[in-house]
Amino acid sequence: MGYRNIVTNCALDGPSGAGKSTIARAVARRLGYIYVDTGALYRAIGLYVTRRGADTKSPAEVEPLLSEIGLKLEYSDGKQIVLLNGEDVSGLIRTNEISMAASNVSAIPKVREFLLELQRSIAASNNIVMDGRDIGTVILPNANVKIFMTASAEVRAKRRYDELVGKGEDVSYETVLREINQRDYNDTHRDIAPLKKADDAIELDTSDMGIEEVVNRVCEIIIEKTSADSHRKKTLSEVRLFFYGIVRLGVRLAMRTMVSLKYEGCENVPRKGPYIVASNHISWADPVYVSAGIRNISSYMAKESIFKNKLLSVLLRMLNAFPIKRGQSDRDALRTAMKYLNRGYSLTIFPEGTRSKDGKLGKGKSGVAFISHFAKCDVLPVGIKIDKQQGKRTRVTVRYGKPILYKEIRLGSSFSAAELRRSRDLIMSRIGELL
Repeated sequence: MGYRNIVTNCALDGPSGAGKSTIARAVARRLGYIYVDTGALYRAIGLYVTRRGADTKSPAEVEPLLSEIGLKLEYSDGKQIVLLNGEDVSGLIRTNEISMAASNVSAIPKVREFLLELQRSIAASNNIVMDGRDIGTVILPNANVKIFMTASAEVRAKRRYDELVGKGEDVSYETVLREINQRDYNDTHRDIAPLKKADDAIELDTSDMGIEEVVNRVCEIIIEKTSADSHRKKTLSEVRLFFYGIVRLGVRLAMRTMVSLKYEGCENVPRKGPYIVASNHISWADPVYVSAGIRNISSYMAKESIFKNKLLSVLLRMLNAFPIKRGQSDRDALRTAMKYLNRGYSLTIFPEGTRSKDGKLGKGKSGVAFISHFAKCDVLPVGIKIDKQQGKRTRVTVRYGKPILYKEIRLGSSFSAAELRRSRDLIMSRIGELL
């Protein structure tokens, strides 16, 4: 997941029945974003107009009712709740009748103006996935990510039919298909904000894709679009690296007064970043041992608990360390990692997740592979070996292996457990070869 100084807005557009809401909701849940179902807002207005007995196609009848409508979106456990004048109508707006009413009122310019400010205000201060028909072209034309989801009319009608039957509605597939085709015609031929793909949108045909496959692909697109793509990667300035080199030399000299320190394979270390450093973990001093032999300035992932001491936390952050929660997905840590890589830093990770008590290499976790895949950064494997006599360290050997190209690690769109295990095992085996 990439880092930017602004929030991430994903515009997910497409025709009726393409599964936008289902996918947007799942993607937002996975990435920790807010899901904004703009169609639900139009449906709520369509519901109100229908209740009042007005013609949903008539601007003259609909526009006077807008002043009576109070809309609010709330979120509970990642689920969007639509409030119409204080009433939760989230379930009431999902009927076929209201779907057509929403299509009609959405073609009225005053209705779109009525909702525009609400939609943009939500997007301005939140990481969101917003789905609709004109999100990338009208509502959020500057969205970081634009995806146009589509599928054949027959596939969309079957999905919609199954959904309605599952809710107990008495409807035929032929009726749903006819309404889908009519909805497509209405949406593409309206004068105001017709359904169309934004010029910079990625088209995704989901006709032959399952829900999980689509969710994985959309997540991949979002992370790739907002992460450190190779053409945007920076390197640290030579001046900064020069002064850092002086500090690094001083640290190595100081360490050699305490223990015999030997570096091997230094020719394998890239001269500039960004890249990921993956090492075994056997002592608290490992970050120092590893970094003292690397020319590029590094950032570090460290367990959250050591940041609880305020003074230590300040010191660690000055050294480009940041916390990660053990045993769970930490999106903030991932974004911070991407931020440092995008600025040209290296990223040092100990994939075992904790220090080895017996000195043996653990199984490791898949975080290194995940970050390498999305940041498109190579991985430098490192092996640390500590010799002791009578419980005292006598020699520390740090070996740098040949970088693992990110293309070797590259995961598919499914992020299957098998793919993650394969990539993790590749990285851990390269580290093991250095011990």
